[in-house]
Amino acid sequence: MFPELTPEPPGQRSPSLAEELAHASRRVASVLAGASLGAQPEAGEARRLSPAARELARCALRAHGRVDALAARLLHKPLQNRELYALVLVSLARLEEASASHTVVDQAVEAAALHGQARARGLVNAVLRNYLRRPAELDAAVAGNETGRYLHPVWWIERLKAAYPGRWAGILQQGNAAAPMTLRVNRRKTSVAEYGRRLADVGIASRPVGDWGLQLERPCPVSALPGFSRGEVSVQDAGAQLAASLLDVRDGMHVLDACSAPGGKAGHLLELADCKLTALELSPQRTRLVEESLQRLGFEARVVCGDAREAGQLFAGERFERILLDAPCSASGVVRRHPDIKWLRRPSDIGRFAIAQAELLEALWRVLAPDGKLLYATCSVFPEENGEQVQAFLGRHPDARRLPLSAVGDGQILPDAAHDGFYYALLARCA
Repeated sequence: MFPELTPEPPGQRSPSLAEELAHASRRVASVLAGASLGAQPEAGEARRLSPAARELARCALRAHGRVDALAARLLHKPLQNRELYALVLVSLARLEEASASHTVVDQAVEAAALHGQARARGLVNAVLRNYLRRPAELDAAVAGNETGRYLHPVWWIERLKAAYPGRWAGILQQGNAAAPMTLRVNRRKTSVAEYGRRLADVGIASRPVGDWGLQLERPCPVSALPGFSRGEVSVQDAGAQLAASLLDVRDGMHVLDACSAPGGKAGHLLELADCKLTALELSPQRTRLVEESLQRLGFEARVVCGDAREAGQLFAGERFERILLDAPCSASGVVRRHPDIKWLRRPSDIGRFAIAQAELLEALWRVLAPDGKLLYATCSVFPEENGEQVQAFLGRHPDARRLPLSAVGDGQILPDAAHDGFYYALLARCA
């Protein structure tokens, strides 16, 4: 689904589809070169990249396994120019949803010229029109390959098959879907029902999800959300909204939110309890995101820039009654929001994440108070980062026990239409 273009300031025209295809393919080309989709673009590019161009890039990356295989069949030899090749991928993905397919082809030809590849316009035209002449044949051929059919790398597919027999195909399907936009209502300022009515008043359809959430029928800019700038609502997936309540925070408690950026969970903790919150984040840039998020919500907290693996030195002599560890992970549960992850990750990355997660658990356990609780959280669906990680930790720590969480069963939440994939384990320190 492609959103409406954000209105341009007075006196400026809206970008043409050719410009959108060109901007999107530049971003996809950067992913093919190893950069994340959200990485800082070249100077000026962020200003020009509209919501439509961003969605063009996301759709091409969601469908990369298919359109890459199609391109291999349609091109006589590989294209050396990465931006031109990305343009072919983005255009093939756009053709899947286009009603006016020949317009897409014509605009893709113009986009080639915008890339400085005017001599390649005939090539782009021939490749896309060749696809339109026999889409069923080509799509069937591509679907015979697992990457083309499931739109994930083979190693990823094999890991899910091993971990979730009978469910792996559904997980992959959700990973290829467009992610919903879900809001978390700040119940200190309004109620879910009341905010839902306010959305309806401005023509935004929504439905309740979970205890604090509203899932929008269609995504929209945050500027269109009533009271967003006043902290009445935040954008947060329904699965992520569970973390604050699972930690069992109460008024007056000393709480550490480790790996806090961008600050959504920190804000939710303060919405639920008048606690003494410390938010810890590694990079200065991401620390500023936490500060901005808390400022918008109207909360005060201690925000510390530092490495959570050095928590013992950062908080010498200090102990926290509750700790939230939102651990860095493969992000395999949120690939529908970040489709570049599927193609940037490598099998060896999972082991590296697992090592870092174990180091974080060990460091933060040292600053947890007796009888305190630590919530280990990831947005992963790979067992090595989740259940296996927690079992290994419990094996090393006789002073730790895992508490039951009825809301999430064994802790693994698989992605579905209402939420992304997450994992939670609540660990208690025995006095």
